[in-house]
Formats: sequence, structure tokens, C-alpha cells
Amino acid sequence: MTIRSEKEKMIAGELYFSADPELVADRKFAREQMHLINQTTDAGVREQLMKETFGHVANRIYMEPNVRFDYGYNISVGKNFYANYDCVLLDICPITFGDNCMLAPNVQIYTASHPLHPVKRNSGLEDGSPVTIGDNAWIGGNAVIIPGVTLGDNVVVGAGSVVTKSFPDNVVIAGNPAQIIKVIELEANQVSPLEEQRKTIDALDRELARVLEKRMNAVAEIARIKKEGNTEILDNSREERVLDNVRQTVSNEAYHETIVDTFKDVMKHSRNYQQQQMEE
Repeated sequence: MTIRSEKEKMIAGELYFSADPELVADRKFAREQMHLINQTTDAGVREQLMKETFGHVANRIYMEPNVRFDYGYNISVGKNFYANYDCVLLDICPITFGDNCMLAPNVQIYTASHPLHPVKRNSGLEDGSPVTIGDNAWIGGNAVIIPGVTLGDNVVVGAGSVVTKSFPDNVVIAGNPAQIIKVIELEANQVSPLEEQRKTIDALDRELARVLEKRMNAVAEIARIKKEGNTEILDNSREERVLDNVRQTVSNEAYHETIVDTFKDVMKHSRNYQQQQMEE
């Protein structure tokens, strides 16, 4: 079984130790780069420094000082990126911007988080989730975007908003927590109702994929524990409890059978993965 580094765990959104020497060295380098970026008055030099520091810059990037980030190499920006003064990008996990994105002053984007349990939190363990922002986004001043959020294309975020969940294309969101306050009607190439729902599903599927990946991390750990304890993979009573919880969670009865069947498939594939791990 391959042992992953703390850096690999961090980027994958798993629990990791931030005091790991490799990560300490990476943060030290990032702070040195931040100092250079924020001190120079030459826009061309600042742009070049950011291109050397960030994971990917498509072409032009302009950010007013002061720019703040954890590592820099987990930040990816598309074409024609602009950010106003004092933006914070906590990039323990990937922060990805599409083309033509604009950030107002004091925008804060967090991928970093901490365990809710106080013992784990005090132990130094941390985790996070990526943030993805589509093309043509405009994020208002003092807006906060928390870990795991995906915003579609053409999204506008009102000043002072706290974005706690993902949103599809072509919407204006605002508030704490942010909600849709307006749908942007595009005069040309308007999206059909069917395509709009498909885009909503695409955004939800990205969220589901991240959650399923975290679930598989837990499945892998369970497989390791069972292998060490020589425990049977299948636990019928446990699976029935899981399905009962699903039934109680789903409020729309019309969806019960479909969603329960989906979870049955998820558990079947989890068992198959555990079996593969047990046999290695």
C-alpha cells in the first residue's frame, strides 16, 4: 500500500499535519514570494512573480497588493484575471478560476478547514475542500467563499456575501448565507430550460464527486482496519442502518426508492473496493 505524503493528503482534502517539514518549507517560500509580489510597484514584475508562484496562469493576471495565499501552487487562473486590493486565497486545496474573472477588494476564498471534534482539531490535524469558479465571474467586495463551493459561469456575488454552497451558471447571489436573488438573462445564446437543468446537475455532480471521494477515503481506512483485525467485509446490520438513515433523510417520498437503490450501489462498490484492499 502506497503511503502518501502530508502534501498529497492536503491537496486531496484529507486530514493532514500542517507542521510537516515539506509543508513548512513550502509556506516559507510562499511568504517570501508574497513579500516580493506585494512590495514591487512594477506591474510587469508583479505579474511575472505571480506566474512563477501560482500553479497555472493562462495569460494576463493583475492583482493589486496585498495578495495573501498559503502556498500559491494550488491557485489556477484563466485568461484575463483581475483582483483588487487585499484579496486572500487560502489554497491548501486547489482554487480554480475560469476566464475573465474579477475580484473586488477584500475578497476571501477559503479551501482550508479544521475538524469539528476538539481533540482532532487541537492535535494539529487540518483538512479542506477545493473551490472552483467558472468563466466571467464577478465577486463583490468583502465576499467570503468557504471550502467546497463551485460557482458556474457568469455568476455575480454581491458585496459582503458569505457563499456556503454551490450555484449554477448565470445567477446573481447575495446575503449570508448567499442565495439566488436574480437570474441573468443572456440576450444571445440563451440557455434552454433543459440545458439549464443539465447545468444544475453538472454542478451538483461535481459536489457529489467530491463527497464520494471523501467517503471512499473513509472506506479505505475501514478496509485497513478490517484487514488488521481480520474482520468480515459484509456487515448486513450496518448496511440496513445506513439505508434506514437514507430513508429518514430524504423528505420527498417519491424519491425514496431511487435514492435508496443508489446507496445500495454505492455500498456494493465500496464492498468491492474493500475486498480488493483486503486481498493485497
